[in-house]
Formats: sequence, C-alpha cells, structure tokens
Amino acid sequence: MGKDIKKIKIQVEGMTCANCAAGIKKHLINKGVEDVNVNFSTGEASCKINESQTKNQVENIIKNLGYSIISSNNEEEKGLSKVEKYFYFTLFFTLPLFSHMFLPKGSIIQNPLLQLFLCIPVYIIGISYFGKSAWSSIKTGIPNMDVLIFTGSSAAFFYSIYGWLINYGTPAVHHYLFFETTATIITLVLLGNVLEHKSVKKTTTAIGDLTAIQKVIAKKEIDGKIKEINYEEIKINDILIINSGDKIPTDGIIISGSSYIDESMITGESIPVNKTIGNEVIGGTIITDGNLRIKATKVGDDTLLSQIIELVKNAQNNKPNIQKLGDQVSAIFVPVVLTISLATFFIGHYAFGIEMQDAFLRSIAVLVISCPCAMGLATPTAVMVGIGRAAKNGILIKGGDTLEKLASIKTIVFDKTGTLTTGKFIVSQFTILDGNENNVKNIIYNIEQHSSHPIAKSLCNAFQENSSPLELTDITEKKGVSISAKIDNNVYTIGSSKIFNSEKRGDLFVLENNKLIATINISDALKTNTKLVISSLHKSGYTTTLLSGDKKEKCESIASNLAINSTFSEQLPQDKIEKIEALVKKNNTAMVGDGINDAPALAKATVGISLGNATQIAIQSADVVLLNKEDLTQLPQTMQIGKHTLLTIKQNLFWAFAYNIVAIPIAVMGLLNPMWGALFMAFSDVIVIGNSIRLRYKKIF
Repeated sequence: MGKDIKKIKIQVEGMTCANCAAGIKKHLINKGVEDVNVNFSTGEASCKINESQTKNQVENIIKNLGYSIISSNNEEEKGLSKVEKYFYFTLFFTLPLFSHMFLPKGSIIQNPLLQLFLCIPVYIIGISYFGKSAWSSIKTGIPNMDVLIFTGSSAAFFYSIYGWLINYGTPAVHHYLFFETTATIITLVLLGNVLEHKSVKKTTTAIGDLTAIQKVIAKKEIDGKIKEINYEEIKINDILIINSGDKIPTDGIIISGSSYIDESMITGESIPVNKTIGNEVIGGTIITDGNLRIKATKVGDDTLLSQIIELVKNAQNNKPNIQKLGDQVSAIFVPVVLTISLATFFIGHYAFGIEMQDAFLRSIAVLVISCPCAMGLATPTAVMVGIGRAAKNGILIKGGDTLEKLASIKTIVFDKTGTLTTGKFIVSQFTILDGNENNVKNIIYNIEQHSSHPIAKSLCNAFQENSSPLELTDITEKKGVSISAKIDNNVYTIGSSKIFNSEKRGDLFVLENNKLIATINISDALKTNTKLVISSLHKSGYTTTLLSGDKKEKCESIASNLAINSTFSEQLPQDKIEKIEALVKKNNTAMVGDGINDAPALAKATVGISLGNATQIAIQSADVVLLNKEDLTQLPQTMQIGKHTLLTIKQNLFWAFAYNIVAIPIAVMGLLNPMWGALFMAFSDVIVIGNSIRLRYKKIF
C-alpha cells in the first residue's frame, strides 16, 4: 500500500437489491481495493485507493459487472424513473394478455401468435432489467433475486413456444401456453421494485434532510462588498455575513455581533442559544434573532454537519452481529432455490406422476415466490432509519453494531465532572498560607493554562484578572492528579490531596518546592435535568455507577442526591480502566464521559458515550456522541433508539425467514399459481422496508 491513500465515493446505478451491493463489494475486494463499503439504500460505493490506483479504475471494475456510474446524486429525479417507465410499458401489454384467462376460447386474445407478440415486448424488458442484473450478480459470485425472476419468466416463455410448436393447430395447444405467466411475473416484480425503491428512499430521508440543510447561499464580504456564493465555494477564513432568519452556511467563529441561534437540528436542543463575539457557530443552524459576521473555520467535509451526514451514510460499515445470519443465508439462497425448483419439477413429474404442466408451474412458482432480498434488506434499512432518527435528535451513533450493543446494555457508568455536573467550577474559597496572594494567583493562572481539565479552565477564569505572563519550564501534568512547572528555579505543583497529606482541608493544594503555600475549595453544580435522567434510566431497568477521580465525600454526596446505585471515587485513569473491565465482565456496560482521562475507559466499555463538548480524544474513543452539551436528556433517547432498532431488525428477519419457510413449501405442493407467487414476492420486500420506516414515527421516548 502506497503512502498516498485517499477515500473515494462512487454513485452506482442498477443495484436492484442488497445482494447486488454485497456482490460489488466482494468483487472490489477481490480486485485488491481496500476498505470497501457499498450501500444499496443510498446507491453509494466508497473505498480507499492508493497512489497506484485511480477512481476510474474502480469505476471500470463496477461497470464491467454491468452497473452504471452516475456523476452525482445531488440532482432530484425528474419525472418517472427507469423502473417506473418499464413497469407502465409492460403493464400496457400484460393487461390484455392476462385477460385471456377470463375470456371465451373463441376470442381473438386466445390466438397463440397474438399472445406471443404481446409477450415479446415484456420479455425484452425482462431481459434488459432482470437478465442484465442477474448476469451482473452471477459475475460477482453472489446471485441475486433477479436470477430467480429471470429464470422463472424465461422458463415459462420458452416452454410456451415449445408447447405451441409441438401442438401447433391442435386444441391441446392452450394447455402449453404460459405467455401470460411470463408477462405477469415480470410486470408484478417491476411493480414491487417501484414500491421498494420508493420505500428505500424513505429510510434515507435523514440523509436527505441533513444534506438539504447544507444547501445554503452564503453572503461573503470581499473588499467591503457583499457577494453571494454557493456553500461549495466557501473557503477557510472567509468573512461571512448572516442576518436574522438565515442559515449559518458553515462552521465558524463570531467576529462581530450577537444573536440567538436555533441549534435544534444539530443538538436536539429546542431553546435558541445566545452567542456573541468569540463563540463558535455550527453550519446549518439558524439565526432566530440578531446579525453576525463570522470567520469560516471549517468547510466542506470538515464541518460538523458533513461529519454527521457521513456517519449516517456509513451506518452499515460496521454490521450488527445479527445481520451475519441474514447475509449467510442470502449468499447461498439463490443456488438452493434453483435446486429446489428443479427437484420440484423432476421429482413431482417422474416420481409422483404429476402432469408435466402442473410440475412445471410448481417449479416456476418456487422460483418467483422465493425472496432473498427481504433478508438482505432486513437489517440495513432498520439501521439507516435508527441512526437517521438519532442524528436528527442530535445523537451521533458510529455504526450499526453500536445500535446492537446499545440494546444489550445493563449498566451505565458516569464520570462526574463535566458529565453529571456542569464542569463550570467556582472557587468558593482560596486560602493563602505563605507568600503574596496576588503572586500565587498569577502562578496558578499561568500553570493551569497548560491543562485542558475543566477545573483548570475554571481556575484560569477565576484568577485571570490582573494576571501577567510568566516564563515556565518543565511543565508536567499527571492526569487526574496534578500539574507542575518550574518558575525562577522554584517548582510549583497544583493538585489534589494525592500530592499532599495534610490535615488542612481543601479540594486543591498549591505547593512551592513541596511546601504547602495555599489551598483552594471549589464547587460544581449538577447539569439541568440530571436527576430526571437518572430516574428515567432506573425505571428502564439500568444499573447506574459513578466513576470519578474526585474526592469520596463529593462523589458520595452527588450519588446520594441522584440515587446512583454505586460509587467509585478518587480513581486514576488506570483505575477507571480496571473498574470498567470488571463491570463489563459482569454485564454489558456503557461509559459516559468527556475528559482526556475518560478516553481509555470509553474505549474499554461495551459502548463509549461522549458529549459534544468533550475533548477530541474522548469523542474519537466513543461509539456515541451526544451533541446537546447542556444536559443528558439525549442519553435515555439513545438507549431507546438502540433497543427499538434491534427489535425492528428481529421483526424484519423473522418475517423474511418465515415468509420463505412457509411460501416455498406451498409452491412445491402446487397450492400457488406463479402469478400470485410473483405478487407476494414483490410485496415481501415492501413489508420489511415498511416496518423499518415505522421506526421513524413510532413513539419510543
């Protein structure tokens, strides 16, 4: 693999079911392409290429399989789609052909030649649509549903021609004509595909809704003049003008003005947030009152909204374990059904003496009623809807496997500072024991500037007034314990009681050359609605645990106030890892945290959950990110989305398996006409997708 690795995206046209996507993925991997993901729902293929590969090469591999490449999916489909045009065309010929079953023998529609001419246009469409797709899937090594449809319709078509020729001019010829079966199978399956494609689009509406938010005309300031530009033209450090009622076009920082901003579509927080100079703003959010000038800090794929869209699109990258069963069955389904169909004909006719026409119809019915597509769609459609619903509520879930893990969680572990509490500390008491008070405050301010801990930020805010820069060397931070630095040959250390055993009471101790010179007491308030959130989790059957590096008294006080089940206090980062590992051995455990010291524990938990304002390493280590920074109300929502998505997947798989287990034996026994079989097969996918769409609207929190 070369050094120059980049990710590419390709829009693929012609995939008719999830097996097509699986086949393309398998073929690309066999050709040496890495990190391949093909999403049937969005029609998008993504992969990584090195310096010896090109996007054109990958596109040609896909084209050689029989699929088409389209330049962009940004344009809305105008008029009828290709499959809709095919359906209406075939319907025109199929209706009169089908009507011969209800008309007297002497009618013109009973003429075999007329039936052939009516059937030929429909069969040509069948070759063009199902035949091409079937051949493409066979080349990938994963035969799809269209192999069965094309085989069944072709068998009926050529058997009809054979029967007509050998019985030409005799009354018996009508017993061998199944042209209406060929045409009806193709037309009904096309109807099913039309409904399926419309339904699949509804499972990806979250992507469409989020992408639509990005389509903004920005007002850019150039040499004192304002020029309107498209979202794609925005560059870093551009100065943009946004007025009341406008969407903010990209992530940036306010350089003048103040306003209330509706961030609900990103964070799920319904109350507009007041922001002013120096505050960061998120692309896609709306100014409800006020006017701003902002400097663009992130553009294109780097913005928060783009990352959310990418997360939702790539929801199927990490498949849930439950999907593996459906994938395994789908991979061998078509060959097994073809075998059953052939066995139905030969065993029925030669072993049980069933008439050839009846045995033939039974074998065709087996082909057209079988549906591997429903199994292939059962999981991805539910995952897309679940992750999309979460994203629209300000909850970012990284992959379908995370949804499955969320549904299995029994224990939820919370960090304290910045998670349960606001993280905005107030210095409630500062006691100077030795030295000048202002000098010590200045030393604390200069040292704590080098830490990202919430307490450090609060100390900087408290002691910033009248401060002046100092020259620091040998800055050392021990996570969860202390931070120290050398100033004028003196070593100053600020830390918890772990650095100084003393009868002096205090939350933090300040040492000069290991001598205590000051103590600091701090206080921290609970986030809004924290008590309601914990109570809600308890009612849902979760066990809660507080895991913090803070003092025992403070942790126990908060745990008692919130009725948290168990508490571990004064924990170093390595202690947190050990506690999480022990809890995971007992039950599947989620860890909720926001700091650098929480990152290892987040990674060790069954599911790591971080907050939107957490440190970057905590966000990267987490499986779920809650964008609402003000409280934890999104946490119970996250757990419910996980549970209901898994429930939907199980319902879908049950239907898909049950449908095929019941339908195939019915067809083998001759209790099902092939045309009814085609109709039932066409609607089986729609039922699975419809159940997934139901997840968008059902009340789960």
